[in-house]
Amino acid sequence: MTINRRTVLGAGAALAGGTIAARSETTMSDLPFAADAPTHIGRIGIVARDAAAMSQYYQQVVGLRELANSGGHITLGAGDRPLMEIEQSSAVRPDDPRSAGLYHTAFLLPSRQDLGRWIRHAIENRFRIDGAADHLVSEALYLTDPEGNGIEIYADRPAEGWNWEGRSVRMATDPLDAEGILASATGAPAWDGAPGNSIIGHVHLRVGDARAAEGFWNKDVGFDTVLNYGGQAVFLSTGGYHHHIGANSWQSRGAGARDKDRTGLQWVELLSRGPVSERNLVDPWGTEIHVRAA
Repeated sequence: MTINRRTVLGAGAALAGGTIAARSETTMSDLPFAADAPTHIGRIGIVARDAAAMSQYYQQVVGLRELANSGGHITLGAGDRPLMEIEQSSAVRPDDPRSAGLYHTAFLLPSRQDLGRWIRHAIENRFRIDGAADHLVSEALYLTDPEGNGIEIYADRPAEGWNWEGRSVRMATDPLDAEGILASATGAPAWDGAPGNSIIGHVHLRVGDARAAEGFWNKDVGFDTVLNYGGQAVFLSTGGYHHHIGANSWQSRGAGARDKDRTGLQWVELLSRGPVSERNLVDPWGTEIHVRAA
């Protein structure tokens, strides 16, 4: 759907005004709860047929900024924190959504007010939105970039309000209260890009077998399972976060190793605290997992 006043707010609702604010420097203590976990997402690496066009999209729509550009390799981030690497390769084929690969990259904004600022920005610029949902633990909107990679823009609800049943967190896909989110941004500065303490909160993968994915992330990486949807999707994390990794076989059941000559996700970087044995892993579908010291 195309996001506009009617689809997000209902007819007749008004947008709040604001002024552009300067970017602020942040420290690790300013980062969202997702980054407090023992291991969390650092960066992702994707390959694109048109890296320049992709970079422009993530800057204009998501609000990332270009940190480095060597022509064939572009680094984007929030503040001075790198979040994604885009590698140019004109020879690769387009992604196959039925294969293993990226379901979406989820960019976590620091607050509900920031999400409201981003929604206002999306309305004003008429960005195309694919979906929106209240997941109980978070509120999210979904987009697709020019080469078919899924994107989530979201803000977490306070962690102390999440509902845990044993080791499982309760999540849902309820209608999004976009009007309430926009109201939380009333009087706030206009959107001028992702705040410096925005991060990649989670990465959601397409896999051939969700149970095999769960085994890999449990045994090889050391993540805890926090929710399992009947063997078709699994959500995993460390440190009591609702999920740093999602994996589903909704579109990709039975998929084998990912073709290396296609656009899309190449690797995911995990940042770990404390004494870390840096290592490179490969999941059963060929996605590289790089474990690095936080």
